[in-house]
Amino acid sequence: MKVEFAADGVTLVGDLRVPEGSGARPALVFTGPFTGVRDQVTGLYAERLAARGYVTLAIDHRNWGESGGQPRCHEDPEGKLRDLRAAVSFLRARPEVDGDRIGAIGICLGGGYALKFAAFDPRVKAFAGIAGAYNNPYSMRSGMDYQAALGSFTEVLERQDQGGPVEYLPAVAEGGEAAMPGDEPYAYYGTDRSASPHWANQVTRASVRELITMDNMMGADFLSPRPALIVHGVVDRFCSPEGAEEAYKRLDEPKRIVWLDAKQHIDLYDREPYVTQAVDATAEFLGEHL
Repeated sequence: MKVEFAADGVTLVGDLRVPEGSGARPALVFTGPFTGVRDQVTGLYAERLAARGYVTLAIDHRNWGESGGQPRCHEDPEGKLRDLRAAVSFLRARPEVDGDRIGAIGICLGGGYALKFAAFDPRVKAFAGIAGAYNNPYSMRSGMDYQAALGSFTEVLERQDQGGPVEYLPAVAEGGEAAMPGDEPYAYYGTDRSASPHWANQVTRASVRELITMDNMMGADFLSPRPALIVHGVVDRFCSPEGAEEAYKRLDEPKRIVWLDAKQHIDLYDREPYVTQAVDATAEFLGEHL
């Protein structure tokens, strides 16, 4: 069912899935890929895990999809964490939900958000990251001229601070500039695979600054004693296996890492057998710990 609730006065829209049967169930809140909306990747995983007996809530974060917030299509890291807090509050007020058995599931960029959120919200009893991006400035700095990148984004923000319009670039493109360049992101977002009336092929330029300055990896240092699952492809050019391995090493027990024989990051978005393998691993882990 489509639901609405508020975070910081912003109306958020989500899809709540409730399994058949009576009684309060464990529940899962989902956060997903950069630019993604709830009827794409998170909706698929939410549907599959609802079939395993979990109440699931996939949301459009502020500024994205059908949710409110300005500027549109802008990545707001702290806002996303507050969206997740409000989503858990919403779930705990539902009669279908066992408020003491709530987990956070993140896919792609959402893996890092779910990890950091779960680390600092004791209401969340388990975390799972699937093909996760566990961003931190240290790893970002090693792969670019970091100061030059910061300077270019600061110029954008200064123009906006002085009254200029919000500046955008394509989220994906077959050629030329894009926030997510290359054939692989386009193969998902630029085709019918990701078809959604609520997704727009644009993102603020300032969003990229948020990607290279956020530190979601730190959540791995603070999650304990809550259990953590990491599911990742052995080959992933966009969310590195090395990042998943670092997050796993920084986590304390109980923890588990599951490697899938996927060759592309977007294999875990919608391709079989990878989605089923990821869902199976997540359901098994949650069955033990949530």
